[in-house]
Formats: sequence, C-alpha cells, structure tokens
Amino acid sequence: MLVGKVLIGVGLLVAGVGVVVSLGFPLGRLPGDLVFRRDGATVYIPIASCVLISVVLSFVVSFWRR
Repeated sequence: MLVGKVLIGVGLLVAGVGVVVSLGFPLGRLPGDLVFRRDGATVYIPIASCVLISVVLSFVVSFWRR
C-alpha cells in the first residue's frame, strides 16, 4: 500500500516538473548555475537549480508527511 502511494507521488512530481519546464521555466539556466567552457570541453555546475529543486522537494515532503 505504501509503495503505491510513493509511486503515485513520484509520478505526480515528475509530471509537475515536466509541465513547469514545458511552460518555459529556465530550469538548468538559472543565474546561479555555473558553466565553464574551454578548449572544446564544457563543465556545468547547476547550483541554483539544485537549491531550487531541494526547497521544492522539502515542501512537498513536509506536506506529504502531515
């Protein structure tokens, strides 16, 4: 029973992120994300995106537990 609720929650979360990204929210291109390009190599460090996702997931989990 618990596994089913977790799978439904994960599915809704993935669908929600998909809707947000398809509406044009620049997830992955926020002002705090770092991109280093040199000699044909690119290093991408999504700091701001990770912080935003962490905050949103924290709120979702806190409401889920209530």
